[in-house]
Amino acid sequence: MTTSSSTDLDTLAQQIKVWGQELGFAHIGISPASNEVHAKHLQNWLAKEYHGEMSYMAEREGLRAAPNELHSGTIRVISARLDYLPDSERCETVLNSPNKAYISRYALGRDYHKLIRKRLSQLAEKISTVAGGSHRAFVDSAPVLERGFAEQAGLGWIGKNSMLINSKAGSWFFLGEIYTDVPLPIDPPQETGHCGSCRACLDDCPTGAIVAPYQVDARRCISYLTIELKDSIPEELRPLMGNRVFGCDDCQLVCPWNKFAQITDETDFSPRHQLDNSELITLFLWTEQAFLDNTAGSAIRRIGYQRWLRNLAVGIGNAPASTEAIKALETQRPIADNMAREHIDWALAKHKNAINK
Repeated sequence: MTTSSSTDLDTLAQQIKVWGQELGFAHIGISPASNEVHAKHLQNWLAKEYHGEMSYMAEREGLRAAPNELHSGTIRVISARLDYLPDSERCETVLNSPNKAYISRYALGRDYHKLIRKRLSQLAEKISTVAGGSHRAFVDSAPVLERGFAEQAGLGWIGKNSMLINSKAGSWFFLGEIYTDVPLPIDPPQETGHCGSCRACLDDCPTGAIVAPYQVDARRCISYLTIELKDSIPEELRPLMGNRVFGCDDCQLVCPWNKFAQITDETDFSPRHQLDNSELITLFLWTEQAFLDNTAGSAIRRIGYQRWLRNLAVGIGNAPASTEAIKALETQRPIADNMAREHIDWALAKHKNAINK
């Protein structure tokens, strides 16, 4: 096929969507490679220092607003959606069980980065075979305004919790992109404003991180505190975290649109090592080697063993007081670094004070 006419390009765009479905993507959309509205929103967000220690957000801001500088010749962005929800009922059960560890649903299975990048690269190869051109795939590891481009491409709208929401699929999905220099026809965006007067995500956020509609202060967000933050978790926020030890899904769990979410067919996203239903103490007592073994191929491994101990210590500190918890905390204290030990001592003090009352 040549792509010398608009008819050829229309046909190619439709073929890309068919290929995408064959590769397991639930939705493919095409947008222009310009996004001034979302670039400005990012600029304002950074100016308020809501990014916390994520300095890379500020350092590479310019590249997010200029796809051509990230991949020369880019004029279109192909956005892809891949659903990941492994279950729809156990979330609430685990959150309401203070001795269990809640891990964000996206991290229960294998790391999504490699899986999606491989499939996007396959899609890019198919496009190249038919139309030539230059293409580059991205999955949450480069300065890309992915939710902004996905919104422009009709994959959904950005909700008050800053997540992309699809009217037929909710928000339990990953995004990936292909930058291309092929002048494909663009897709219309979904109508925005579907959140209406709903405030569920703002009102339910455990730490009040959604400071206003469409504005998240990462410095208060549990996902940031348990994953991105490398130092101590502010003491005043620890009691608000409950048993959430890696990420947080609360703003998605209460979103009315997620009643339309579908359970994923991707077996790689199925929970591994019973991480969807494990006791805090069980995970806390893992040796470093057990941590490495059980998080191989998982997004959890990126935080390292000491931050794993830090997060679990906070969860244990928020659990009902018990001698078993005290024993576990004292067992791991000698192998903790200074940062993790501070959180262990905080948890020990809470349990001992409660028992001695």
